[in-house]
Amino acid sequence: MSRSWQRKVQKNQEQINKQRKKHGQSPLMAAKSSKEGLDTYRGRSYLMPAFLLLFILFYVIVTVTSKEFKPDDTMFWVTIGLYILLAGVFTLRRPYLSVGRDFVRSRRMTGDRDVNVSNIKGITSQKGYVIIEQHKGGNWVYSRVMNRYPTEVMAVRLKAFAEQHGIPFTEKQ
Repeated sequence: MSRSWQRKVQKNQEQINKQRKKHGQSPLMAAKSSKEGLDTYRGRSYLMPAFLLLFILFYVIVTVTSKEFKPDDTMFWVTIGLYILLAGVFTLRRPYLSVGRDFVRSRRMTGDRDVNVSNIKGITSQKGYVIIEQHKGGNWVYSRVMNRYPTEVMAVRLKAFAEQHGIPFTEKQ
């Protein structure tokens, strides 16, 4: 049975069990949690919110000093509010790396992404950085400076993951 089929069955089983729980019935079968066996390492995004706030500051300065600026323009204040809200979303939506049994998962700009073992070319670790190289697509770079990831702990877990699946692991000084 393929993994995608297993995931579909597991997802549907979880949904049915939630519905049965709401109606006071016992679950059909104990569904395995998708979070089972995952080691998750969370970072903190502060560069994008800072950039957005600086952009808003620049926007306010340029617009307010303009001769055509009208203080009662509601679209101006809505725009400022939405950019501040977007900065808050980026602050609260923390980036992460999850290492599972045969995949790694991370939050990208477009959503959560999985990379299976067969698509990983290699893993590189150096002080402050962990890089997961893929056969297709760009490398996933996790930085201590950019997103406050615990890179030392991540490197230890990814080294064990690489040894388990025969993926080349490189440690640079």
